[in-house]
Order: sequence, then C-alpha cells, then structure tokens
Amino acid sequence: MSLKVDCDAIVVGAGFAGLALIHHLKKIGISVKVFDRANDIGGTWAWNRYPGAATDSEGYYYCLSFSKEIMQEWTWSQRYPGREETQRYLHFVADKCDMWPNIELNTEIISAEFQNDKGVWLVKTSDSEEYTCKYFISAMGMISQPVIPNIKGREKFTGPCFHSSRWPQEDLDYEGKRVGIIGCGASTVQMLPIMAESAKSVTVFQRTPNFVLPAMQKPMTPDWEKEIKDNYDEIIEKCRNHVFGMAFDSPVGRNAVDTSPEERERIFEEKWQGSFRWVFETFDDLLADPEANKMAADFVIKKMKERVNDPRIADLLTPKGYPLFAKRPPLDHGFYEAFNRDNVHLVDIKDNEPISEITENGVQTTQNTFDFDIIILATGFQAYTGALEAFDIRGKSGTTIKDKWEVESKSIMGVCISDFPNLFTITGPQAPFANLPTSIEQNALWISDCIKKMEDEGYSLCEPLIDAEEEWSAHVSEIHKQTLMDVGDQVHSWMMGANIENKNSRVLIYFGGAGVYYDRLRESVNNGFPEVSFR
Repeated sequence: MSLKVDCDAIVVGAGFAGLALIHHLKKIGISVKVFDRANDIGGTWAWNRYPGAATDSEGYYYCLSFSKEIMQEWTWSQRYPGREETQRYLHFVADKCDMWPNIELNTEIISAEFQNDKGVWLVKTSDSEEYTCKYFISAMGMISQPVIPNIKGREKFTGPCFHSSRWPQEDLDYEGKRVGIIGCGASTVQMLPIMAESAKSVTVFQRTPNFVLPAMQKPMTPDWEKEIKDNYDEIIEKCRNHVFGMAFDSPVGRNAVDTSPEERERIFEEKWQGSFRWVFETFDDLLADPEANKMAADFVIKKMKERVNDPRIADLLTPKGYPLFAKRPPLDHGFYEAFNRDNVHLVDIKDNEPISEITENGVQTTQNTFDFDIIILATGFQAYTGALEAFDIRGKSGTTIKDKWEVESKSIMGVCISDFPNLFTITGPQAPFANLPTSIEQNALWISDCIKKMEDEGYSLCEPLIDAEEEWSAHVSEIHKQTLMDVGDQVHSWMMGANIENKNSRVLIYFGGAGVYYDRLRESVNNGFPEVSFR
C-alpha cells in the first residue's frame, strides 16, 4: 500500500477549528495544510459580515485555550465581541503560533475521494489542482452552509438579493433604502437594530417567533479583565465540565417547581443580567421539566412585552406552541425596541400572509405588495451536515456523505463516519450544541490523539466501525426523547434539520450534556479508540 502524499493532513476550513487543528497536529509532528475558499481566516467570522454580527457567548471563553500566553496577552474590548474583533483575535492567534505557512486562502475544495488502492485521499480544488493526503479533516463548521429558500421569482429582483452570511464584500449602502429581511432568527435579531437606524424602512418577514434573551452588552474593564486572567484555569475548567460548554456557575441546586412563586420571580429578576446564564444559573429544571420550562418561557415573554409598544406586534413576536430552547434563543441588542420605530415593520408569513413570490421590485405576499431596494435572505443554515454534503466526499464504498445521510445523519460522536477511513470531522452531526470553541478543542484533541496513535504504532488506516456508529446514534436518539427538545417539525428548528425543504427532521444534536460528551471522548482515547479499527 503506497502512502506517498503531498501532506499528511488536509483540513478544510480556516476558522476556530482549522487553527486548533494546526496547533494540535503540528504538535504531534505531522504536516498539515488548511484550505479555505474565503479571502481571510475566521470561518463564520469571515463570512457573516452583516451589521451587528457578534458572538452570543461571552468573548473571554469564546476563545481557544491551548496557549496560556495568548489568553493572558489578548484583551477583549467588551462582553460580546463583534465580528471584526473576533477576526483580529484569530489573526493574533495565527501570528503568534506561526500558522500562516499552513493556510491556503481563496481555494475551494470541490471533491475528496478515498483511494482504496493507495489508502490515501485525493482532494481536488476548483482551479483543477489535486492533492493527496493520509488524513482528510473537515473543520468547516456546524453552521456554515446557508439555506437559500425556494421562493418563486427570486432571480427577477433587480436590486441586491443575498443570504445574510454572504454579505457583499464591498460595503453595502443601505442608508435611506427600503430593506426587506426574510427570516427572523439570530442574524436578524442582531442586524435589525443597526440597519433600522439609517435605512428608510426595514420590513421583517417572520415565520416562527423566537425566545430572545437579553445580551446586556458591557465594556471590558481593567478590574474585570484582571479577575478573568487571574482565574483563567478555573474558567476553562468550568467550560470543560458544563452541560453547554459555558463558564457558568451551574447546576445551582434548586428547582423552579419547588420554589414559591414570589421567590421564583425574585430569582428570575435578579439573574436577568444578560446571556444564557439566565437559563442555567436560576434553576436546574428549566430544560428538563415542562412545568418549569413554561414558567421560564412566560417570564421571557413578559419581559419582551414590556419593551414592545404595539400589542399586535408583541403578539406576533410571542413564541407559541414550543418550549424554551427547542429553537436556539438569540441574544438581544435592541431587537425588540426596533419594532417601536415607525420605519420597522413585521409580517407574519406563517399564518397571516405567506410569501407568494419575489418580483422585480420586491416581495409579493398573499395580501400585499412590498417594494424594496435590497432583499436579505436571513434564512439560516443546514446545520451540522450542510458543509459536508455541499461537495462530493466519497468513502471506501464510493458512496458520498450526502447519499449516506439521505435519511439519517449518523456519525460516531460527531468526529468520524463509518465507510470513510482516515476522515475526521469537527463538531459533526450528533455532537453536542455547546460553546463552540470548547467543543472544537475537545474534538481536535481526540483527532490528534487518534492520529498520534496511528503514527506511533505504524498504522495506515483508521476505519470507523458501523456498530459503533449505530450504537452512538441510538444513544443520541434515546437521550433526545427524554428531553423537551423532541418537537419534530413543528417549529422548523435548524437544530433538528427541520428547516431544510424535502428532508425529514432528524436528531442532529447530542443532548446528554457537553461535559458528559467530552468525558466520552477522553474515555475513548484512554481505551485505545474502540470505536474504530486500525490496520
């Protein structure tokens, strides 16, 4: 079996995951090349250039932790860094760790095929270059492949019409313009307040309203920064062991259903200080007990209605028929107040007036005609699987990942896939939904440990076992059934893949807790990777 390769590992994606892999793979002494079709590193933060794009995790733990030196040297300016600041941080990491020689930008991978006769991956680019590697690794991100809605007439619109994650590289002038935004998820929650300040009008077409939690942005102060840096080891350990990979003080040892209404209300109010902390640092049963979940949901809705002047608009923005966290709640930076402006409008396209088509001049619903200068498709992503299905990745049998996942998207712990030898994935399907840098690093450690074992012991192939894949998928499904997240197609949640036309919803997320999942990864390493076969 020939193993002549251009480099040991080819990685697709130069965001947090790509940089983490460069660090960990170089550390074990193998050559690595990271390709990205963007013109800069950053992944999500290179593509999502819309106004207001920012992290929904607090910046001081939305970071890579492999270098204590970098963690001490870098300073965040505020609680939730914006896109530009996150980009600067990733540049700082790449500079400090001499990663640039390992990165090839403006290069799109269009296919990857395992060569059975040689035991290597053949990787092709859009400019007809070919590379071979022993290890092929996806670092493309769990929310990187946009969903473009199949709306009649989209190509007719004479103005700019684009997905929010494909914002024009040149500055888009929306001042004094009529803007239509189709979709009302996290991107719209962030961009609406800023665009409304200078656009002539902004009309939001909403299908399913979200539970939106407060962000309460605040600047980083010297005292706060010192407290963080003096306790960084403890903060990272909190992330490592938390159910959602966050540096939160939970569990708290109390349940909402066992607390008096007056005390429960006091705790809800006291903890209403921004971020997802409110869910995890108030009570331990909000995501486990339907009664407790409704208590929390009612409180969130009450807070929202206090900030929206028009009762009709407030009612349209009220989530109905599904529990808190069945859809990932965005964080609010003035979203609700934006609807108090005369130039902001809300259209309910689920029940009241569905979109009929896009015309040359705007959007036609079943009831009205809307003229726009710009249309933004804030219609979300094909989460977890989209990037891996976007181009041909063919395994041992010649089957593509897309075909393999036609009915159910199975993997082993989100890091490898049966029938695809020597292929690894960062936060693939059936990994937890958690603070992404934490999950990324835990995945990168598992992958690098697996590759190190192969290199140290002279193995050519790592073949994920179908039995291990079936076992993990069954476990993920069973855990999911025990949660409040089992809501099927009713809310079109991207966390279930229910936002994809012509595809059945599926269990894409491990809800057993990120900390438990990270322990499973370490257990796998310590037991010699029983989920795969080496030869």
